[in-house]
Amino acid sequence: MGGVARPLLNREFVLLCGISCFAFCNMAVFYGFYGHLEAIGIPPAWRGWLLGLEPFTAFALRLFLIPVISVANAARALLIGLLLLVLALVSYQWALTVPWLIPLRILHGAAFVLLVSASITLVVRFIPEDRSAQGFSLFSLASLLPYALMPPLTEWLLPQVASAAEIYAGVAWLALPAILLLLQARGRLRAAVADMDATLTRRPDRQTLREVRRQSGVPLLLGVSLCIYLGYSAVFYFIKTLASQFGTEGVGLFFMLSTGAMIATRLLGSLVLDRLPKLLALRLALAGLACCVLGLALADASLWLTLLAIPYGITVGIALPLLSAAIFLTSTPALRGVNTNLGLFTMDAGFFLTPWLGGALLAAGGTVGQLLGLCAALLVIALALLAVVRLPAGEGRHD
Repeated sequence: MGGVARPLLNREFVLLCGISCFAFCNMAVFYGFYGHLEAIGIPPAWRGWLLGLEPFTAFALRLFLIPVISVANAARALLIGLLLLVLALVSYQWALTVPWLIPLRILHGAAFVLLVSASITLVVRFIPEDRSAQGFSLFSLASLLPYALMPPLTEWLLPQVASAAEIYAGVAWLALPAILLLLQARGRLRAAVADMDATLTRRPDRQTLREVRRQSGVPLLLGVSLCIYLGYSAVFYFIKTLASQFGTEGVGLFFMLSTGAMIATRLLGSLVLDRLPKLLALRLALAGLACCVLGLALADASLWLTLLAIPYGITVGIALPLLSAAIFLTSTPALRGVNTNLGLFTMDAGFFLTPWLGGALLAAGGTVGQLLGLCAALLVIALALLAVVRLPAGEGRHD
């Protein structure tokens, strides 16, 4: 077994899901950060760059954190990440110029990557191997729920506050329950970690990291992950700009429908995903996702955003946990935390490359539709990469 021999819904797993849910509330309100930068007078050439600076910081720091964070020190790293997150969120009220926003976005990215890397390093140790897709599906729900609730709430609050920065500061309060949960459970996490084999709790050394390249399917799956997150981040960051072209400023309905569909898919899918041929299901989900992103690229009215929200959410809701499960199953037990964090590394790359390149495209007179069309093409490339991936014997027999 790659994790602890216990039921999936063990205390530690549920605890980490709760901490993740509270922590991700802070990210869910930044869907309109590009518009916030416009509102406070940041020049167009800087907006995409500042938007991508936070995930770029996460991208750069994760390379350093992967060999540093281990199961033994992850709880401490979680606490530090939560405290830094609170500091970053309350500071947006005073960061109104580029020189102030640059260090703040770097701080925000550092807090986020520390938080997510530590939680992933812990949670993979508490997911039973034979329930990997279900485990990742349930854990991802904890990060999805804020994306269903916070954007509609933010859209309702925006007319009642002076700026979005006041909402960012208010969200900092939601980190407090996560901090309290973590402080209350640190002893239980330490006890659970103490029972694990030393090969699972030590830091990965250079030899261990070199083994990642020799695992046949992992580099290809990481390439697939990068393509998916380039498309996913384009929708997240620029759907509000697209909606504004149709005279629809509020995109709360799109986020509520799409994220609600993701949550429903993962709740229902968690019961059957581990029984499906994982690669075949992942290929079908990717094909559907490419069609949805292309549909958004071609949309010429706000009605299409509403109609595509649910199928978009369903395909993302199926693809991401299956991709995480494929990386998990292709990895040796000692490398599961490392490889899952490398998957998050591709998420960071997608979330900073898309704002930078997308912001440059818009500043040069391009459109959001053109950006989404390029992302749909990347999803087709991901399908081509998946065509040559094989899961280990016993896991890929139906694929």
